[in-house]
Amino acid sequence: MYQFVNKQVASEKLNLSCATLKKYRLNGTLVEGTHWVKVNCRCIRYNLELIQDWLRNRYNPTAHNHAIFLYHATTRGKRRRD
Repeated sequence: MYQFVNKQVASEKLNLSCATLKKYRLNGTLVEGTHWVKVNCRCIRYNLELIQDWLRNRYNPTAHNHAIFLYHATTRGKRRRD
């Protein structure tokens, strides 16, 4: 199951600063709806598993694209529960 976490938890678990997460989000390295979601205008949640996969496979985009495909295949048609 994919875990979405706030920036503090993501920063700690991924060993990246909050500023780096924001930079990756704003420059498009991390894709909205895949690597992160906007809960409301002030609340962002990061997909911990997919970002960990990206960090492991950043030099192997084919492997990371496969992980993205699997993520979207498992979430397609499911409604988000709050």
